[in-house]
Amino acid sequence: MSPDAPYLRMAQNNAWANQTLYAALAGMSKRAFAAARPGFFPSLSATLNHIFAVDLFYCDALSIAGRGLAVFNHTQIDAPQTLAVRHAEADARLISFCNTLTPAILPSTRLVARRTGPTHETVSALLLHLFQHQIHHRGQAHVQLQTAGLAPPQLDDFHLEFERAESAQSATP
Repeated sequence: MSPDAPYLRMAQNNAWANQTLYAALAGMSKRAFAAARPGFFPSLSATLNHIFAVDLFYCDALSIAGRGLAVFNHTQIDAPQTLAVRHAEADARLISFCNTLTPAILPSTRLVARRTGPTHETVSALLLHLFQHQIHHRGQAHVQLQTAGLAPPQLDDFHLEFERAESAQSATP
């Protein structure tokens, strides 16, 4: 397996997990989406908007798009269905980026705008951090979904053949 293949698989896993999570809350009203829930962020809306904004931030840095911290100025998306569509678009861009990775790109650096000033990070470190960030906060959204009275979906049946969700089959290379 090529050293860049796991990054593509993680990007595909991320898209699949987001799609699965958003499908579980597809019928949720804007009011329920914004309702107070336990977690680091006070609602499903705040949690999922945070994941989306950070995805945009790191994808901007990875693709050298130059928006930097301005990506955080996007308007909060209050409708879960709208956020699901926008997040799927961002997920597709991340998959596309990871599909172009080579072993030579992984150690290259990207300038990351920070409130404390710019820093340089390797592509591999940025991707690993982004995937960890997504998993961390999706876990919180998972619990918030349960407190909303919805059955949280299984989000870890992607990589292994054993009990792999059918919806993940088409995402794997």
